[in-house]
Amino acid sequence: MKTDIIALTHYHGDHIFGLPGLLQTMNSMERTETLYITGPAGLNEAIEPILKLAGWTAYEIKLLEIPEAGLRISELIRGWAFEAKLSVFKTEHRVPSQGYCFTLGRAGKFLPEKARALNVPITQWSVLQKGQSVQVDDKIILPEQVLGEPRKGLKFVFTGDTAPCDSLIAAAANADLMICEATYGENEQAQIAIEYGHMNFAQAAEAAKKANVAQLWLAHYSQMIENPQRYLPNATTIFENTICGKDGMSTTLKFQ
Repeated sequence: MKTDIIALTHYHGDHIFGLPGLLQTMNSMERTETLYITGPAGLNEAIEPILKLAGWTAYEIKLLEIPEAGLRISELIRGWAFEAKLSVFKTEHRVPSQGYCFTLGRAGKFLPEKARALNVPITQWSVLQKGQSVQVDDKIILPEQVLGEPRKGLKFVFTGDTAPCDSLIAAAANADLMICEATYGENEQAQIAIEYGHMNFAQAAEAAKKANVAQLWLAHYSQMIENPQRYLPNATTIFENTICGKDGMSTTLKFQ
């Protein structure tokens, strides 16, 4: 079963008015799988009128508010690893807004000798490897009893519209990839960027540097930016591993 999540960063008019067309396009493509839509506080009030404009769809649409502690994606979508988690963090824009953080935890290496010492049947080893406990006779065996130290997982952060803020730095700490808004290219536009709830290339790079991310992709360029590459040095002089993002761009993140 395929289930998608549309993650909205805020409810600015022109950002959500395209939703009805998108939902009907999915309908015309004979989609039948559930679609989740999530966003900042006020989700129901902002999106329910949009859903009425979209009209009937053959697939179910569910509005989803992600809890403060985050959400295990496997609770919504079968096939995802138990460790995969989606969480949100507050960002600074002219309207309520939030960014998203995806993490894929990686448990410690499974230690067969410890499982054997605890008389865990081989058929239950995979359950422990997935982070779930098992019962052996009258005892509960926890995953940490048969696993080594947790290994570094994967982390991806997406900001949406935001001015520089501490919550972004905290959420993106040590991320493998951060896609960050960079509305303005010129260094001299730093103040106007903040006033409008945005960042320029240099400010995005500063955020990446402070958060110690592995790679930064810039996004959300102003219409006045015809060639983002022209302004890229404003970011790379601060954070070298910066790339100008573009539509259709993709990468594969791998465990260390």
